[in-house]
Amino acid sequence: MGRILALDYGLKRTGIAVTDELQIIASGLTTVNTTDLISFLTKYLENETVDLFLIGEPRQMNYTVSQSEIHILQFIKQLTTEFPNIPIKRIDERFTSKLAFQTMIDGGLKKNQRKNKALIDKISATIILQSYLYSKNTE
Repeated sequence: MGRILALDYGLKRTGIAVTDELQIIASGLTTVNTTDLISFLTKYLENETVDLFLIGEPRQMNYTVSQSEIHILQFIKQLTTEFPNIPIKRIDERFTSKLAFQTMIDGGLKKNQRKNKALIDKISATIILQSYLYSKNTE
C-alpha cells in the first residue's frame, strides 16, 4: 500500500502532508514554493509510492468555489499529465487555515512563530489529510 499525499495549494506556497504506508496517520511533510512543486513531487515519487493525491478544494461559505479554484484546476491538469497513474481526490478545505492557526496557539507557539505562513500551509495540508482519513474510516 502506498501513501496518500495531501496538497494545500497556494499561488506562492503549497503545504504538503503525507500518510504512513498503512494510510493511518497524517503528518506534515513540508512546504514548497509552488513553482517548484512538480519537481519536488517528481523527486519524492522516485523514493515513495503514492496511491492518491488529495487536493484541497477552497469554497466560500455558500459552497461556491473561491477565486483560487481556477489556478488549482490548472495545476490539477498539469499534475494529471505528469503523474497519470495517480488518482486525484478533492476535499473541502474551508476553515483549514483558521484551524491550523488555532493548532499553533494550542501547541504553545509564540506569536512570532505563528506568523510563519509556510508552517500554516503545512499544518493546513495535514488537517485536510486528517479530515479525509477520518471520513474514509467512518464510511
